[in-house]
Amino acid sequence: MTDCFFWKAFAHYFLHLVFPVFIALIFYRANWKKVYLILLATMLVDADHLFADPVFDPSRNSVGFHILHSYFAIAVYFLMLFFKGNIRIIGIGLLFHMITDFQDFHFWCH
Repeated sequence: MTDCFFWKAFAHYFLHLVFPVFIALIFYRANWKKVYLILLATMLVDADHLFADPVFDPSRNSVGFHILHSYFAIAVYFLMLFFKGNIRIIGIGLLFHMITDFQDFHFWCH
């Protein structure tokens, strides 16, 4: 079981911190550093965790629970894909964040 929690944490932080480099390099090679920083900045969406009690609960799914992780918010993030420039990049980052949080809860040990 300990191995499961290690790999769950590894996958979570890899997808939040490292994988966005690949997104930036593949789709925005000319400005990959700027895009990577924007993608990292979208992790500020986790500020909504501060309003929960407890702030962190490993048995709770973030998606659908926190206000910035709500299905309505996710729909707004999806609509951001239809804009150009930084709005689209922010939308990509936020949606990828939601996918990461979703897999973190549903595909690993609890």
